Amino acid sequence: MPQGQPTTVPDDGLTTRQRRTQPVLAVHTGPGKGKSTAAFGLALRAWNQGWPIGVFQFVKSAKWKVGEEHALRVLGGTGEGGTVAWHKMGEGWSWVQRDIADSEEAAREGWEQVKRDLAAETYRFYVLDEFTYPLHWGWIDTDEVLAVMKDRPGNQHVVITGRNAPQPLLDAADLVTEMTKVKHPMDAGRKGQRGIEW
Repeated sequence: MPQGQPTTVPDDGLTTRQRRTQPVLAVHTGPGKGKSTAAFGLALRAWNQGWPIGVFQFVKSAKWKVGEEHALRVLGGTGEGGTVAWHKMGEGWSWVQRDIADSEEAAREGWEQVKRDLAAETYRFYVLDEFTYPLHWGWIDTDEVLAVMKDRPGNQHVVITGRNAPQPLLDAADLVTEMTKVKHPMDAGRKGQRGIEW
């Protein structure tokens, strides 16, 4: 087991064990590929720990079939790790705003469900996929999200993905990773491929 060493030890009166079991708010943002992929990798680790997992996909089409969904649903049904629940709220691509009114309402309904689940401690690990877009577009109030995250009970870990994460969210998060594109096959006119994009 890797033994990571913190660069500083806060004078907060907590033991190392208490600090180690605090809930984490993570944000994967930036223009590069891999934000959701990394979040689903964390979900696999959560599954292995036996934690119940809730995935909430904002904005992406409910018709879009992603490999991670199939894999996590199968794993969640094996009884060997955690359970997995998958919720889709969107009706279009994250980078193209289609059917704005319907997508906005679906995003708000999804956020209300996330709030209910956090309050009830339904899951131990949450993926709020593409959730930065409803925040960036003003559909969901960032200050409300920060308050809910700060006050969530228990030890519920949350990872939020998407471009254009609001600065207050970045400031509040425990872990922030920015994906930066250096090169992408689409730059050379190649479309998405099975096993790479989905």
